[in-house]
Amino acid sequence: MTTGRHHDVDFHQAPHPGDNIDATARSVLFGVLQHVGAELSAHETITAEQETWANIGQLAAEYETIAAAAQHDRWASLVRACGLTDEEAEAAISFPAFGALTAEMRRAEANHHDVDVLLHRLVQARGFTDADDIAAVLHYRVAKATERPAGSGRARKTPRLIAGLIPEATGTMTSELRQALTERRDLIETRAAAILDQALGDGETWTTALGTPPKDERAAATWRRHARTVAAYRDRYGITALTAFGVPPESTAQKVDAARAKAALDRAHDLSQQGETTPLRAARREAPGRTL
Repeated sequence: MTTGRHHDVDFHQAPHPGDNIDATARSVLFGVLQHVGAELSAHETITAEQETWANIGQLAAEYETIAAAAQHDRWASLVRACGLTDEEAEAAISFPAFGALTAEMRRAEANHHDVDVLLHRLVQARGFTDADDIAAVLHYRVAKATERPAGSGRARKTPRLIAGLIPEATGTMTSELRQALTERRDLIETRAAAILDQALGDGETWTTALGTPPKDERAAATWRRHARTVAAYRDRYGITALTAFGVPPESTAQKVDAARAKAALDRAHDLSQQGETTPLRAARREAPGRTL
């Protein structure tokens, strides 16, 4: 993307799967489901897709593309109403970096930030007179302002992340696109669980870092949720190393996911070490820390 001279922007953003918003609802769905019969039930569709898709990386890319199409009009309306001039708003929406901005706003919303209020505040705080790419500047400001989830302490809510990695798309959208997103979400979650089960059953070396599931039922369910995130990360990035994460990630997107997966592994390991810890103490220790 084109980077601006504005000093807010000090990094290069890799192309994002959601940057291409040219596909309409019908064309996106056709590309996703073209090999599935129109009369299949939702359950049959998910089963067929699970057998067809090679990995979570493909499913996540589809989810990002559909989310961009589903939320484009909503984010465009928000940008037009956030305090920019009409010329600035239309320029921001037309720039290639708008796709990355919308993905960042989706991530912020998944972390329970009020994006409407946030964007208006960020626009009012500083102008754009020397910015070549307003969308890129806004993307940077939103990312910096939402590094942590909204709230603090016990008031902090768990981020809405699919398999612990992928920010969930919410808000108003067509029923057709919402169904496609739901199907992708279910497929990702199902595949992550299946990969974890297979790895545990086969005794794959990387699973030893997770520890063993706690005996307490609730703590065991939490342990499994965190372990599933590590499995999803490995599948998304094609990691086959004996260690959980393989070589250090290079792309910005993978670094974010690696941090999420590392935090999940640490929490799973901590839970396994708690032994017979009571559910109440386990819940307290599970208070979320920094989430990317």
